[in-house]
Amino acid sequence: MTLKYTVLGAGAMGLRFGVLLQELAGAQVDFVDNWDPQVETIKKQGGVYVSRDHENRHLVPVDIYSPEEYQGDPDVFIVFAKQMTLSDLLERSAHFFHSDHQYVFSGMNGMGHIEKINKYFPKEHVIAGTCLIGTVLNKAGDVDFIGKPGAGSINLAPQVGEPDERVKEIVADFTTANINPHLNDNFYGTLLTKVVFNSVINTICTLFEIQMGQFIDYDGAEKLGKQLINEAFDVAERAGIQLLSTREEEWQTIKYVSEVTNPLHYPSMYQDMSKNRPTEVDYINGYIYDLGKKYNYEASTHDFLRNLVHLAENTRKFRQ
Repeated sequence: MTLKYTVLGAGAMGLRFGVLLQELAGAQVDFVDNWDPQVETIKKQGGVYVSRDHENRHLVPVDIYSPEEYQGDPDVFIVFAKQMTLSDLLERSAHFFHSDHQYVFSGMNGMGHIEKINKYFPKEHVIAGTCLIGTVLNKAGDVDFIGKPGAGSINLAPQVGEPDERVKEIVADFTTANINPHLNDNFYGTLLTKVVFNSVINTICTLFEIQMGQFIDYDGAEKLGKQLINEAFDVAERAGIQLLSTREEEWQTIKYVSEVTNPLHYPSMYQDMSKNRPTEVDYINGYIYDLGKKYNYEASTHDFLRNLVHLAENTRKFRQ
C-alpha cells in the first residue's frame, strides 16, 4: 500500500517530489507552505502549472494549505524549505506532528536543517538525502522540471541505525516516482557530499549569473572546481566524515551534471539572488569554512566566495 505524504515547503523541489509521487506512484500527497502567494495562487488556479524544460505547460491539481489550516496525518513528511525559513515552517506546523509514527525525509541544500527537524522528530524517524535534480519555480504556482523524465538522482540515508521497513517503503515509492533514490547508511557523508557539490556549482554560477553549462564551458572550470573540492575534502577528513566520493569522482559528477544532465539550469542559489531573496551560502560554503575552523583549518577559498556572494547580494540594491 502506498504511503501518504505531506510536502512541507511547496517550492520547486517540494512540488517536483510531490507531483511525481502523486502522478507516478499513485500516492496521496498534500502540500503545506508558509509562503502565502504560493498557497493563494495554487488554490485560485486549482493546481500548479508544471512544465518540463520550458515546454508542455499544464495544470496539475494539488491540495495545498497554510500550516495553520492543515489537519492531516501523513505517514511521511517531505521537507524542502529554505534554510532561513525552516524554523518558522516547523513551528507553525507542529500541531499536526505525531512523532510516534510519522517519518521525515528532507533533501534540502546546505547544513543546519537536521538539527531543526530533530527538535520535533526522533533521529530514528529522520531520513535525509541530497538531490542532483534541477527544478525552477518560475513564479507562484508555476514550476519547471529541468531534464528529461527520470533525469537526476538522490542519495539518502537514515540518521541512525539500519534502514527499517518504513524507510524501504519510502525508497520504493521514490523509485516508482522515477526519482532514482540510492540508499546508504552514511548519513553525514551523504549530506556533506552535496554541500561540496553545491559549494562549487551553486556558488560560482550565482556569482556570475550563468547556467551550469556555461560554467563548464570555461577552460579554467576544472582548476576552480578542484580548488574548492580539495579544501572541502581537507575539512571532511579533519572532521572524520567519510564522503561518498573521491576528490576526482566529485569533480567528474560536477562535470557530468553541468555538461549532460542540467546544462541549461540556473542553480537554486542564483534563483534566490535573482529574486532578491537571501541565499543559502552561509549553509554551504560558510558551513565548510566554519567546520574547518573547528579543526584549525582555514578553507579560505570557501570563506572568500561566501563573502563575494554576500557582496553580490548587497550590490543588487543599487540596480535600477
